[in-house]
Amino acid sequence: MGSRLLNIQRKAAEHGRLRTGYTQGSRPMRSATWVVTSHSEEHVTTAARLWGGTVEAWRPLNSTIEQWRVITKASSIEALITPGDPLNQYNEMWSKGGCARRCDGQTELLTRQPCLCIAQFGEDWHTQPKGRVCSATSRLNVMLPDLSGMGMWRAETHSFYAASEWGGMVDMVLAGTDGRGFVPVTLRIEPRQRVANGETKKFPVVVVELRGVTPRQALAGPLPTALALDPTGARAVAAIEAPRPDYLALAEAALTADDVRDIWMQAQNAGHVRFEDTEGLSVDLKAIATRKDQEAAAAHKALAAGQPEPNDDGTYDAEFVEDDEQASGWPAVAAPGSGARS
Repeated sequence: MGSRLLNIQRKAAEHGRLRTGYTQGSRPMRSATWVVTSHSEEHVTTAARLWGGTVEAWRPLNSTIEQWRVITKASSIEALITPGDPLNQYNEMWSKGGCARRCDGQTELLTRQPCLCIAQFGEDWHTQPKGRVCSATSRLNVMLPDLSGMGMWRAETHSFYAASEWGGMVDMVLAGTDGRGFVPVTLRIEPRQRVANGETKKFPVVVVELRGVTPRQALAGPLPTALALDPTGARAVAAIEAPRPDYLALAEAALTADDVRDIWMQAQNAGHVRFEDTEGLSVDLKAIATRKDQEAAAAHKALAAGQPEPNDDGTYDAEFVEDDEQASGWPAVAAPGSGARS
């Protein structure tokens, strides 16, 4: 593998956005289905073929750059959570001049003051009208495996209720995978309602849920990439039902320590070991590799000292000697066809 710059963060390009609303003129509208926008007409056209809708040229508010948009007919789409931490969350307030506030819930980061919304409105600040307080803004970077390109798509929501659910879901997944490997999920727009002060308020919430795998599988460590890409297909069934190899038996039968290390890599790729493991299979395999290294070193030392080495069957080659040359205590080995009996 080639080298990388160490003073910059590596990330995939952003192909577009997954939105839960659109604009009619300058008026914002909520959508019960996903809205896909991108600078690439090809990406949006593929999304329309998969999830329905009509592709149209589109220009975001306060922007002079034209993009492409499709208001799909799908309230659920398949996605992959990628390695690393894909979620960023802030309480934000925007104006025509840009971001006016960005708060982590305790400190407003632009001014380094305590949260301005809590100071003014208390713990229920989020019930205030939009524009008076910050919006709970969550941005989740995902990969859409059925669209072209290897880049990311940003799903964004300003729902206070989705913020806690997204954070809880992603943190549980990261606890199981340690941020390594892909996790198949469904992004679903779910209609909800809330009754407060005698009024019923209806609103959509984006739900992130596991797709095609159980919590046991998702929390057991990084999933094999083939399983993440095809969690409900034939390859997934084979991956789930296939018995786990007996890695220790394979390692004991290996000829060299390098062969054992190859077996360890096989176990790692299947999600059965991790390098940082301090007990269990990983440690046992490393111990076998160390032992085989020691055995190989001892054999080379013996060879250098002129001592015989065992053959491939683990036995020593016999030496034919005359009767008067027999060493004391060692039986003679009869030559083939001599008629001698043991």
